[in-house]
Amino acid sequence: MEAKYLGKTVKHPVEELDTFPAPDGVGQVTMTSDEVASSCPITGQPDFYTVKIEYQPDALCIESKSLKLYLWGFATRAVFAEKMAADILDRVVADIQPKRCRVITIQKARGGISIETIAEYPNPE
Repeated sequence: MEAKYLGKTVKHPVEELDTFPAPDGVGQVTMTSDEVASSCPITGQPDFYTVKIEYQPDALCIESKSLKLYLWGFATRAVFAEKMAADILDRVVADIQPKRCRVITIQKARGGISIETIAEYPNPE
């Protein structure tokens, strides 16, 4: 499996995640970024987020540079916090097919209100 982004100059957001084989014995991986931005689909005002991805790998893990490049793509998107969490979860599940995954987005306060959204796979219902 050849990395598409690792070790290469990439000057744009990407739509998929690079992966690598999960090492034996790894029960959970947590990846956190506090540098994610998007804009409100109603007002166009900027929103800033902390995104936390927790997953139990099956065969694959997420390569971190590609995750950074993927999250960068939200900067040009107008999306609600809830949709962002669902979109990130869908991307992770599609690309690495984890045993389980939890995506938490925390929208930094704007107007005195912060929003925390949790999307999970499999759906806990």
